Amino acid sequence: MTTQESPLTIAVLVGSVRRPRMGRMIADWFVGHAAHRDSLRTDLVDLAEVPLPLADTPPEGNPASPIAGRLDAADAFVVVTPEYNHSFPAALKNAIDWHHREWVAKPVGFVSYGAGSGGIRAVEQLRLVFAELHAMTTRSGVVLTGPWNRLDRRGKLAADGPLERAADATLDELSWWGDALRERRPYGQ
Repeated sequence: MTTQESPLTIAVLVGSVRRPRMGRMIADWFVGHAAHRDSLRTDLVDLAEVPLPLADTPPEGNPASPIAGRLDAADAFVVVTPEYNHSFPAALKNAIDWHHREWVAKPVGFVSYGAGSGGIRAVEQLRLVFAELHAMTTRSGVVLTGPWNRLDRRGKLAADGPLERAADATLDELSWWGDALRERRPYGQ
């Protein structure tokens, strides 16, 4: 539960742009799960809908980014990522690199998915990337092994108790860190 009067804003980034893909379906489930908390507000950022060319950006960020304002307004982040070739998608890395100050002194949680490892190897690498950007990653996360086996008849992700508990643990940590960091100026500024 957040201690602030206004809800904590969590930007949920869909890291995969491949078609077909599971990421958007998983992100939709996570956003729906988070909607049960009055203390949270979510902003779904689907990178498949964001035109970010491959280009280097200055450390202060790129004002031409169509999502910089949304990321800057977020108090916390959830990255929904698959594991591709033991890592995370190139589109996700490009989006991370396009932004710098937007990540500073904010918590980042993960929802990962994939075949055998459930995306854990992608998350471990993302932790290193976000540490360099002065973001704080949560210990808890959601790991989906073979999410295509969890679809109901309508093609939506069918969550069970362990999956919902993992989402709750992630949201609890993000809320705590988001509250702790949202009113503090980042060090060095």
